Amino acid sequence: MATIANQLIIACWLGFLGYWVFSARGGKPTAERQSWLSIVAHRVPTLLGGALLWCPKLPYPLNLALTPHTDLPRAFGVLVCALGLAVAIWSRHTLAGNWSSEVTFKQGHELIQTGPYQYVRHPIYTGILLMCLGTAIEVGQLRCWLGFLILCLGFWLKLKQEDALMARHFPNDYPAYRARVKALVPFVI
Repeated sequence: MATIANQLIIACWLGFLGYWVFSARGGKPTAERQSWLSIVAHRVPTLLGGALLWCPKLPYPLNLALTPHTDLPRAFGVLVCALGLAVAIWSRHTLAGNWSSEVTFKQGHELIQTGPYQYVRHPIYTGILLMCLGTAIEVGQLRCWLGFLILCLGFWLKLKQEDALMARHFPNDYPAYRARVKALVPFVI
């Protein structure tokens, strides 16, 4: 089951990348872009976390197994990763032309509060982090768990930047939305 689980995790990530490349066309023009310093602030932990998650040949103790290498955790990891993929794609589809890989404000930008955005303000990040969590569970090594935690930090920094941008551009609607809807986990965070 280990190789099948690993192949399913890889298939989820390839599906994610394929959808993102396909759906990146047709976005609205950018009206406001974040500074390079803001990009670096969230991009460094995101890249470091991703490297830990995906670099299999790291020295001890980073290769130490924390999750049992049995069928049940591996299957659970695949399910969590697949759930994350579904959430990310649903969220990206709902956001449509308002989406950007960076913190930007688009011309004609809309404050989306439907679909997954009625449950969390940043459901794409929720989906990606679920995919990373599923990967960490399936692989089970310390490096993956550290990578997941560092990725959480990177996405937390980025969502704070997005919250500030949206509050500035939607001063009447965003504070109420932010008070009503949690950032990443419904009713929790």
